[in-house]
Amino acid sequence: MQKFVGLSEIAEIAEVSTQTVNNWKKRYSDFPKSIAQVKAGEFYDEEQIINWLKRRGKIMGAKTIAFINLKGGVAKTTTTVGLATLLAGTFKKKVLVIDLDPQTNCTTMLIGEEKWKDLNKNGFTLFTLFKDALYETSNFSINDTLQKNVANILEVNNLDLLPSSMDLIDLQDRLVSIPQGQFYSIKPTDIIKMAVNNIKDNYDYILIDCPPNMGLITLNGLRIANGYIIPTIPDVLSTYGIPQIITRVDKFSDTIGESIECLGIVATKVRMQSKLHNNTLKELENGKDAPLFKTVFYENNQMGEAAEYQAISTLRQKWGYQGQYDRLEKFTQEVLDRME
Repeated sequence: MQKFVGLSEIAEIAEVSTQTVNNWKKRYSDFPKSIAQVKAGEFYDEEQIINWLKRRGKIMGAKTIAFINLKGGVAKTTTTVGLATLLAGTFKKKVLVIDLDPQTNCTTMLIGEEKWKDLNKNGFTLFTLFKDALYETSNFSINDTLQKNVANILEVNNLDLLPSSMDLIDLQDRLVSIPQGQFYSIKPTDIIKMAVNNIKDNYDYILIDCPPNMGLITLNGLRIANGYIIPTIPDVLSTYGIPQIITRVDKFSDTIGESIECLGIVATKVRMQSKLHNNTLKELENGKDAPLFKTVFYENNQMGEAAEYQAISTLRQKWGYQGQYDRLEKFTQEVLDRME
C-alpha cells in the first residue's frame, strides 16, 4: 500500500533537520514531487523519498544496476558477472545478482549447470515467483531460491544469486494477464520488487541481468534499479536499439515517478583492426545517446572461456592475465565513481 510522509517524517528518516530537507527541495531538481498539498503541508510518496535518499547517499541502501541490450550476444552477461565478481572480490562489496534472462547464462556462470538443473527441478528459481503471480499460488521461497557465496572463486565472498530458468521463455508473454490482487495491490512490474524487499538492504550492490527485450520481466528489473548500463559491440546491429532503450526507460521512469539513470554504454568484443568498430566507437564517444565508459573490452578468447564454471583461486585466473582483469578493475572503478 502507498504510504505518505511529510517534511518532518522525511527529516526523521534521514536523521536531519526539517530545514535541511527544505534545502534539498530547493537544491536538487530530482527531489520527488509532492503527491498532495494541504494546510498541514506537503506530502510525498514514502517509497520515492527513500529511493531518492539512497541514490543521493543520504541514507544507506543497496545501489541497483540493470544491464540491458535489445540485441543478444553483446557480452551483457559476461559484463554483469565480471562486475559482480570484482565488486565482491576486489572491492569487498556485498553483492546480489538477479538473473532475469531466461537464457540462464548468468546463473550457470555463477553456480554451474548441474546445480542449476537441481534448483530448476525443485522450483527454486525466479520462474516460480512469476508463476505464483500469474496463477495466484504461493510456492516461491526466497530463502530456498537465494544462492549464497556463489562464483566458485576462492577470493570472492559475499556474492549471492537469484537464479533464472529457461521456463520463463514460455511464461513471459502471459505475464500481461497477471491478476491485480485485492485493492489492485499487485502490479505486473512490482513482482521482483516485492520478492526482494526484505533482503535488498543486506547488500551494497544489486546487479540485474535483463532479457534482450523491453517486456515485463525487464521492466521488473528496472522497477528496482537506480540506473542501467548498456553493453554493446560497436557495430550497427548492436547499437541500433540504444535510442529505443533510453526512450522506453525514460517513459517508464516517468510513469512510476522514479529516476532511472542511464549510467552509460560499455563497448564489448571490440576488434581494433575493424574500421567499423573504430568508427562506431568514435560516434559513441560523442555521447549523443548516453555517456561511454572509458574502459573498452576487446574480443578475446580468454574472456569467453571465463564463462565456464570451474573452481579457481583468483580473479586474475578467472578473467585472464592479458589485460582483461585490469580492464574489468578499471570498469568497476568507473561504475563505483558514478554510483558513489
